[in-house]
Amino acid sequence: MPGMIKITLVKSMNGRPEKHRMVLRGMGLTKMNKTVELEDTPSIRGMVNKVTHLVKVEV
Repeated sequence: MPGMIKITLVKSMNGRPEKHRMVLRGMGLTKMNKTVELEDTPSIRGMVNKVTHLVKVEV
């Protein structure tokens, strides 16, 4: 089983492109300072790489 990573939304998605908003919603991040724990898979890592400027990641 892959490890888990904690992802926290630290910047607002207001004014961001719709693609970034869809990625954040896909990860379950809807509000500022919300934290979700997801499996550390290549697909999740790809989503995080698209929005690295908006989130904080803890392994």
